[in-house]
Amino acid sequence: MYTVKGKVFDEKNMPMIGATVVVKGDLKIGTVTDVDGRFTLNVPMKQPVIVISYVGYKPQEIDTKGKNFFTVDMIPNNVNLNDVVVVGYGQEKKQSVVGAIVQTSGKQLAKSVGLPDLGSALTGNLPGVITMTTTGKPGDETPQILIRGESTWNNTSPLILVDGIERDINSVNINDVESISVLKDASATAVFGVRGANGVILITTKRGEEGKANISVTVNTTVKMPQMLASKYDSYDALSIRNESIERELGLYPAAWGKYMPNATLNEYRNQTTLAQAEQYPNINWQDALVRKAAMDHNVNMNISGGTPEVKYFTSVDYEDEGDILKHYPNGKGYTGGYGFKRLDVRSNLDFNLTRTTTLKADLAGSYGVVQDAYNQDSWEYRIWQSIYSNPPDVYYPRYSDGSWGYYPPNTVGTINSALTLSNNGIRYTTTKQINTDFTLKQDLSMILDGLSAQGMLSYDNTFVSVGGIYDNGNVQQTYIDPVTGEVTQSSYLGTNQFNWIPSRWSPNADADVSPDATYRHTFYQLQLNYAKKFGKHDVTGMGLFSRDQYATGSEVPHYREDWVGRFTYNYAEKYFAEVNGAYNGSEQFGPSHRFAFFPSAALGWMITNEKFMKPMKFLDMLKLRASWGQVGSDNMNGYYNRWLYMTSWGYGGTLPLGTNPYASNPYQWWYVTQQGNSDIHWEKVTKTNAGVDYAFLGGLVAGNFDVFRDIRTDILMTPTVPSYFGTTPAAANLGIVRNIGYELVIRLNKQINKNLRLWGNFDMTHARNQVIYADDPQLYDAYRKSAGKPVGQNYSYVTGGYYNNWDQVYGSTQLNTYDTEKLPGNLNIIDFNGDGKIDNKDSAPYSYPSYPENTFTTTVGCDWKAFSLSVMFYGVNDVSRYMQLTSFSGSLDNVYKQGSYWTKTDQNGNVPMPRWDSHMDYTGSTLYLYDGSYLRLKNVQLAYTFKKEWLQKYGINSLRAYLNGEDLFLWTHMPDSREVNTAGSTAYPLVKRITCGLNVTF
Repeated sequence: MYTVKGKVFDEKNMPMIGATVVVKGDLKIGTVTDVDGRFTLNVPMKQPVIVISYVGYKPQEIDTKGKNFFTVDMIPNNVNLNDVVVVGYGQEKKQSVVGAIVQTSGKQLAKSVGLPDLGSALTGNLPGVITMTTTGKPGDETPQILIRGESTWNNTSPLILVDGIERDINSVNINDVESISVLKDASATAVFGVRGANGVILITTKRGEEGKANISVTVNTTVKMPQMLASKYDSYDALSIRNESIERELGLYPAAWGKYMPNATLNEYRNQTTLAQAEQYPNINWQDALVRKAAMDHNVNMNISGGTPEVKYFTSVDYEDEGDILKHYPNGKGYTGGYGFKRLDVRSNLDFNLTRTTTLKADLAGSYGVVQDAYNQDSWEYRIWQSIYSNPPDVYYPRYSDGSWGYYPPNTVGTINSALTLSNNGIRYTTTKQINTDFTLKQDLSMILDGLSAQGMLSYDNTFVSVGGIYDNGNVQQTYIDPVTGEVTQSSYLGTNQFNWIPSRWSPNADADVSPDATYRHTFYQLQLNYAKKFGKHDVTGMGLFSRDQYATGSEVPHYREDWVGRFTYNYAEKYFAEVNGAYNGSEQFGPSHRFAFFPSAALGWMITNEKFMKPMKFLDMLKLRASWGQVGSDNMNGYYNRWLYMTSWGYGGTLPLGTNPYASNPYQWWYVTQQGNSDIHWEKVTKTNAGVDYAFLGGLVAGNFDVFRDIRTDILMTPTVPSYFGTTPAAANLGIVRNIGYELVIRLNKQINKNLRLWGNFDMTHARNQVIYADDPQLYDAYRKSAGKPVGQNYSYVTGGYYNNWDQVYGSTQLNTYDTEKLPGNLNIIDFNGDGKIDNKDSAPYSYPSYPENTFTTTVGCDWKAFSLSVMFYGVNDVSRYMQLTSFSGSLDNVYKQGSYWTKTDQNGNVPMPRWDSHMDYTGSTLYLYDGSYLRLKNVQLAYTFKKEWLQKYGINSLRAYLNGEDLFLWTHMPDSREVNTAGSTAYPLVKRITCGLNVTF
């Protein structure tokens, strides 16, 4: 025998810890690389070839004859069938997975540095996952998440489990994530029974590995900037368009001539030389006035991992500080309002080998987060950014030179001064303290039966919320300057002498001990029995599980769930796979006769490339067929205010008049029904069918998968249709049926050009289209007015067909239900869809696509060259429509949106009709405001450099990586702004794009 030594590096030229080094043909002679990637091995003279392997990399064979030191560069393997995939209540090898499951690593998610939450990092990284973002507010940027589209009009959110416990996706930070699995078909989700109908997201956090302590520190600094906002004309152009509109409308409203602005006055808005002139003739770009060019976010993360054979540990601390892109105007009161978010996360995952057969996992995670916003704005928060979207440029200054705030007395509601609202309503600090504890005890029972083991889990979560800060009623001095007369109007004269105004005082509000109504507590316990045994070519596993869930917020009666779950898998010779699952679930949402239900599933798989007849096809690395069928349920009653819909609810109070005296009433109060109960209320059910193929060929050059799916959702909860004379709201019932079909395509490319250069690319596409089969539509409705036959969320619109280009066409047009006498040439021609001779609400017809995307696309390309790495991700959607009501001159205000060219007598092909000033023509709900919501984003770009270890060793540093990252840098869309969905209403805190620079150092 002779001794050989070496060092193993990954594709980033980083030392690989734990790579396996064995003698080819004799697995008993082997070792693993240390923390520096080094190994030493005694090799027999007759067996000089060694094999180096590592999960996710291609094995390397090296002939050691004539040499005793080797440097080995490992090449990533695009197809590794021994990779572990996290599934429901366990793990499986990738090659034995027969369900529709996609998984990504924490390493991949870490490319989304600068993003404040884990939910946002999912975009584009997991095929089949659709995300829609609607706000950029600090601490509240988590997107709406769908898995394979929508199949119900009730709650569509997926079940999210963190280390096996149902938790908010933002209860874990990105740096603590080991992997995320998304379960999409019935074979994968049926074990979750009542909770798996919308798909399942499994988040696994990092754990320690045996070895010396590894310290990793990551520091990020992010510059964030506003994304696209709807464009508006300035004062001069808006007032010029107003003049054109008045000229056009004089025949209808001759008095409008009094609002016509002479050129001399009009020029005052453009050619301004003094502050007094500018304040009398405002020309405010409200986006520039209220939104900063940039704001800063900061993040620091440190984690320590390592362990001994007895104890392994992973501990992390993460601090996040998010800035505000809204401008903060000084209020002279000693405080500065605005938005912000700060959070400190800590986590400790410990693994104890108590005996040779007994292990204990003890996980502790906590967070302390503080959200800053304004007091008393929960129901009126839109006022803080309303001016950005809808304030006209000529209405007033945000704040005048004398310190007073602008306002517009004729219409204070439609012209709210957002700068005033944000700056003078105090500061509210909402502090959320959260602690999550998990204990898992696992016992090997091989002494009873080989392959048998048992484990138990106990989890207890608590969340406490307190509110404090500075209370201010927002009472300030406001000023309006009439541009015609120059007269100054003040809003308040509140001093003791009724002349000199004195601002009201703000008051400090100390943090309450706890807000009882917001206290959340969650207890979960689980017992699980596992069996795994290999009999020759037969590989068998079984699992039985029992769990109970109890959670409550505030003083409510706790919610309860109970699960009995079983799973059996069979694998013959790594060629034929079968899996059967069943879940018997109970929920307190339903009455005694419907409290429990059983949800089964089954799946089959065939690894064709392991057949003998496939061996000659050397170019084909892997080809697997799989299919699954099953049923999953949902007990989520989102949108229905009473938990116990199976019970009739009663209210007490109210009297009848007594006699003829209007002030006299009957002394007896009555009981009345507040909710009709339905004892037959039960689960929504989804029958899921999935077929797929996994493939790889040309040595891992090309790999991916293709899936087709079909979901039939039945017993969807809804309010039945009843006649208007029914007298009350009918009891909810399980009546709806929706079909959802689609496909997913994933293509991965990976090519190692040489030792220094690797090129790779990923493309995935998801198509999901649903159709309402039954929705208890009124029988006498025309088919186009019924929900049946259309997608969930189908947009309805008044369909337009060009313009009335002359008076003959106006006189011959269909009668409008409103403002028919105010039609003019240049009006949009609204189609009489039902042909009844008038335009009314019955002419609103299904049009274009639903409000969520039916197609999503992701393309990611990258290269690794020596110590540099570059990746670029594009994310796009199509077949989606979005309403955005941008009505120029709304409320008789000089607010004009840039929507393209106007119709004129000389240009009858304008993009939009000339807006009305004094007369009326209501296009609300028409195709004028229904936009193609398709978009393409440059979602992520990252350039990184990994410093050579030789440079760092003398400073005690194992690795140092510097990177520059961009998120949402460019957007291509037909939409007037960058929001992806209107769930926050017509206005929202602007979305942001980010540029992050950072460092990662390990010791």
